[in-house]
Amino acid sequence: MRIPSEYSVVLPVQRKASGKEVKLMQEWLCLHNCSVKVDGEFGPATEAAVRRFQTKARIHPTGVIDEQTYTALIAPVMRACKPLATTAETYSQRVVSAARQHLKEHPREVGGQNCGPWVRLYTVGKQGKDWPWCAAFVTYLMEQASEGIKPNPMPLRGSVSCDKLVEQAREAELFVGEKERDDTLGPGTLFVVRNTKNANDWVHTGVVTMFHPEYMETIEGNTNDDGSREGYEVCKRIRGYAHMDFIKLKPKT
Repeated sequence: MRIPSEYSVVLPVQRKASGKEVKLMQEWLCLHNCSVKVDGEFGPATEAAVRRFQTKARIHPTGVIDEQTYTALIAPVMRACKPLATTAETYSQRVVSAARQHLKEHPREVGGQNCGPWVRLYTVGKQGKDWPWCAAFVTYLMEQASEGIKPNPMPLRGSVSCDKLVEQAREAELFVGEKERDDTLGPGTLFVVRNTKNANDWVHTGVVTMFHPEYMETIEGNTNDDGSREGYEVCKRIRGYAHMDFIKLKPKT
């Protein structure tokens, strides 16, 4: 699966080092609750944070990021991105499996709005306030669900834009409006939140894991416990159906 080139680092990384590699290590230290300033400078504070992480991970606390320490630091993203365990599911079921695989690792932002290694994973290296990543998250899941299957079953090209996903779904006749929702929609469908002030604008998306008569269960990126479309993590939500449209992930035939 797609792993950013930034993970190809030269080890060991230790005191007096600087640059993007150090910044990546600092981000992952923060994600492991060993918070340190993400400035790309490996000083005494970063060394202390490395020792704290090593102690938590039951690694000899040298303060040096060697191969063992680095492997432990980035283990969550490697687990999230590993190939799915089975190919015996439908494509939509595989999308749900991928979503659950990522949810288990608690992807979240670090270092600012729409920033950090998880965001860059989903957006192919982009980050910052101009890069909301909910659509990029579901695109990554679709790609992961397609891995190892020939021909590629992805029904959409994918995008970092909710509006583009809707455009692609309409072209493929996979778009389902709120009033058209019926019992044919199942787990693995994408939901898209319609702008209440503009019916031709969609502002958030995620994966439906279960439909119920009056509500649905979801896994979605760039949200939070309040259901914000500009949140900071991947999490589970329970949502109603108001202002919701849908995209069926029917594989190409």
